[in-house]
Amino acid sequence: MSPPGQGARPAGELLLDVRGLCVDYGAGPGVVHAVRDADLMLRSGEVLGLAGESGSGKSTLAYAITRLLRAPGLITGGSVHYYPAPGRNINLLAVGEHELRVLRWSQISVVMQSAMNSLNPVLSIGSQLTDVLRAHMPDMSKAARNARAAELLTMVGITAERLGSYPHELSGGMRQRVMIAMALALQPQIVILDEPTTALDVVTQREILQELMELRERLGFAVLFITHDLSLLIEIADSIAVMYAGRLVEQADAAALFRAPRHPYSLGLLSSFPALHGQRRHMTGIPGSPPDLRQLPAGCVFHPRCPYVMDRCRTDVPRLVQLTEPSPRLAACWLQDGQAPAPAELARPVPGAEIAPSASGADLSSVSAAASTDTAAAPGIARLP
Repeated sequence: MSPPGQGARPAGELLLDVRGLCVDYGAGPGVVHAVRDADLMLRSGEVLGLAGESGSGKSTLAYAITRLLRAPGLITGGSVHYYPAPGRNINLLAVGEHELRVLRWSQISVVMQSAMNSLNPVLSIGSQLTDVLRAHMPDMSKAARNARAAELLTMVGITAERLGSYPHELSGGMRQRVMIAMALALQPQIVILDEPTTALDVVTQREILQELMELRERLGFAVLFITHDLSLLIEIADSIAVMYAGRLVEQADAAALFRAPRHPYSLGLLSSFPALHGQRRHMTGIPGSPPDLRQLPAGCVFHPRCPYVMDRCRTDVPRLVQLTEPSPRLAACWLQDGQAPAPAELARPVPGAEIAPSASGADLSSVSAAASTDTAAAPGIARLP
């Protein structure tokens, strides 16, 4: 099948550039600042992970990028630029509804949170897949649409005989695969996955993630993968952005973030899943609860939960800045500005780049295997299997 989504772009080309994006819910005294000054860049062929606790603003950020926010959500600042081809630049916050409707599925597709419950219960799987093709490719014949629908199901590991099935006749994992097939129907350049495997058992989750990474290698699309499970992102992502209370607090290569986090929140997330090898360790996690977005604490929003809090953290807001390290990484923490010594857990050197998640085409166990041999892992940070 040919475009609308066009073919795979050379790896490393800029596809999506988000700058200073701000999103509010409501207005007036009770306004909720759900996303503040978010900066993200997604390049062709890349898997960019977006991690954080529930309520941190991950889904809101994704829906703002694609302008899928529901009232009372409102984009109050920033820009989102999409580069469909070299030399072309589309401002997603300024385009009209018709053009945006075309772009959303043919160029940028979204697999929503709890997507396996998003299928229409009274329509067959085949009719829902062909609806996408009919809407975006009206000149496509019925036979060609049916053939493409069968091809899409086969691509995600479901036999074409299931085209006549209804959603209730499929398992949870199969319904999730159908939604992924629908998102890939028009060969988009960007696929946004919002918690795509949350409601599935771990075996089915791993099967779907393996299929997704294989499809990405074959079709060449870029992925923005949103999840609260940082251990999952370490296995599949090239780079990771960590979000807390509506703000991005750290961005780094997946291997660098796993082995040497620079923000206390990232360290807390890494300490919240158990090691499957080596000695047993007490899981420390993160004390307290995320703040009320209507009444954020002064200074660093993480300081009430931070074990390394300083006086400055209670009054001054740290900005996300480039750190002076060999590999590009950003952090929003006063412990990294050089004026105070950082604790050992947040100052560990990054080992050589032995790990190349997903960029190397390796399976999901490659990063885990390499990470398990890292003898420099800090206490409290779990080792992956």
